[in-house]
Amino acid sequence: MAKLFESYQLQNISLKNRVVMAPMCMYSAQDDGLVTPFHQVHYATRAAGQVGLIIVEATGVVPEGRISSNDLGIWDDAHIEGLSQLVQGMKAYGAKTGIQLAHAGRKATVDGEIFAPSAIAFSDAYKTPTVMTLEDIEYVVEAFKQAAVRAAKAGFDVLEIHGAHGYLISEFLSPATNKRNDQYGGSQENRYRLLRQVIDAIRSVWEGPLLVRVSAEDYAEDGTTMEDFTIFSRWMKTQGIDLVDVSTGGVVQAHINVFPGYQVTHAEAIKHGADIPTGAVGLITTAIQAEEILQNNRADLIFLARVLLRDPYWPLHAAKDLGEEVTPPVQYVRGW
Repeated sequence: MAKLFESYQLQNISLKNRVVMAPMCMYSAQDDGLVTPFHQVHYATRAAGQVGLIIVEATGVVPEGRISSNDLGIWDDAHIEGLSQLVQGMKAYGAKTGIQLAHAGRKATVDGEIFAPSAIAFSDAYKTPTVMTLEDIEYVVEAFKQAAVRAAKAGFDVLEIHGAHGYLISEFLSPATNKRNDQYGGSQENRYRLLRQVIDAIRSVWEGPLLVRVSAEDYAEDGTTMEDFTIFSRWMKTQGIDLVDVSTGGVVQAHINVFPGYQVTHAEAIKHGADIPTGAVGLITTAIQAEEILQNNRADLIFLARVLLRDPYWPLHAAKDLGEEVTPPVQYVRGW
C-alpha cells in the first residue's frame, strides 16, 4: 500500500490515511465568531473527499486575538453548538477532526487595542500593539485553557496550538519581535515560556492528541532558525506534544523563495533533530510528491492547503494516481 494511504496513530486516535487538511482562514464568520452555513458545507465536503484529518481554521481564543472580525471564535460557550455541528458533519464521512486555537497578537485587525510581546507594528498597514503585562499573559494562557475545554465539549479529536506565521505565540518565540527584558524575553528558554505555559494549561484539561504549528524560519537575520525550533521541539516533546506542524515565515516581512515542497526540509530537520513526528506543508500538490516525502521518512503526515480548496476530492484522485483503491461515499460511487 502507498504510505499516503496507510493509517496513522496520533496517540489514541487512528487516522485512516496521512492526508491532513491544514487550517486555513476562511473569513466567513460574523463578528460574533459563530459557525455559518458556509463552514458546514466547506468542512464536510473535504471529509466526503476522504481527507483523514481536518483541522478547522485559526479560531480565536479571545475576541481581541482574532486575525479578522470574520474569524471563528471559541472564547464563549455560545460557540460550542456550531462547532459541534461541524464535528458531526466531518465525522459522518469518517474524518478525524481538529481545531487550531489561535491568538493573532500584533497581526490582529479587529477594532480596539491589540496586544503583543513588544510595541512593534507588523507594518505601516497594522496598528502598533500594546505591550502585554504579566496579567495580560496570564489572561491569554487561561483563554487557551478554556478554549481547549470548549473544543472537548464540541467533540474534536485533535487540538493544534497556533505558534506560527507571526501571530502571538510566534511573536514571543522570535527575537525579531520579542524585545522584552523580563522572564518572557531574551534567552530561548524565556522566549519559549509563553508556549510552555499554554501547552501545560491545555494539557491540564486535554488528554488527546496535541499539535503545535510553528514557523521554523523567519527569513530574517535577527529571527529564529531551524536550529532554534529543533530545540523548541525537543522541549515540546517533553511536554507531551504529539506532532509539530512545520511551516515557515510570516513573523516579519521578508522575501521567501517559494517552490514546490519548499518547507519540507524544515519538517525533515525537526523530525530527525528533535526525534518528534512532524507534518510537512508548503506547495505539496501531487500524490507522487506526497508519497516521496513519506517514503523517504522526511515527515509523518502531509498537510495540504490550497490544493484542497481547488479539489476537495484530492485524496480520491491521489489514490487513483498511486494505484490504491479508496472507496468514496456511497452517494458518489457512480462518479468513480
